[in-house]
Amino acid sequence: MNDPSNHTKGAAGVSRREFLRGSGAGVAATALAHAPGVGLLEADTPKAKTDAVPAIGPAPATVKLTVNGAKMTYAVEPRVTLLDLLRNHLDVTGCKRVCDRGSCGACTVILDGKPVYSCTLLALEAQGREVKTAEALAADGRLDAVPAAFVKHDAQQCGFCTPGFVVSLRAALDHNPKATPAEIEEALSGNICRCGTYEQMRHAIADLCGKKGE
Repeated sequence: MNDPSNHTKGAAGVSRREFLRGSGAGVAATALAHAPGVGLLEADTPKAKTDAVPAIGPAPATVKLTVNGAKMTYAVEPRVTLLDLLRNHLDVTGCKRVCDRGSCGACTVILDGKPVYSCTLLALEAQGREVKTAEALAADGRLDAVPAAFVKHDAQQCGFCTPGFVVSLRAALDHNPKATPAEIEEALSGNICRCGTYEQMRHAIADLCGKKGE
C-alpha cells in the first residue's frame, strides 16, 4: 500500500506534515528563548531573585496600614480590595461603592498623599502605607475647608459622589495650594456626579481657590 505522506514529500525528502511539525516547534522554541526569564539555566538565575517575591494566599494575609491617623491590622484574603477592607472590615464607610470599576471616583481615597480609586487597588498593596478617607476631613466637630465649601454652596444632592470629590479636591489643594479653578477642575476629571451639581461645585472651587485652600 502506498504511504499517502510520500505524495507530499519534496526534493529534500521531507513531507509537508513533517515540515509543519518541525517549523512549529522551531517557532515555539524561538518564542520561549526570547521570553523574559525563560530559557535560562537555573544556575544563571540568582537565588535572591527567585526568593524575592513570596507566595501569598489562598489563606488570609495580614495587612498593616494607617487609616485616618490610626494604625490598623487585619487579615484578609489576597483578592480583597482596599475599598472592601475599609468598608466591610474596618467600618470606614466614607468611600462609596458605586461603579466598582474605577470610572466614577466615588471610592477615592488619599494613599500616601495621592488620590487613588480604592476599588481598583488590592488591600495588600496598601501594606504599611497611609490612607485618608473623607472621615479625615472632619476633626473635633469642625469641617475641613473643602467639605465646608461644599456645604456652603450646596454642592451635593444624593451624596454618593461627594466623599470622592472632597477627597480628590483636598489632595489637589495639598499638592498645589495656589491652584486655579481650571487646574482644580482638571484634577477632578476622574470624578463623576450623576446628579449634575457641577455648577455648585464650581462655586465651591472658586471660593476655595480665593482662600488658597486654607
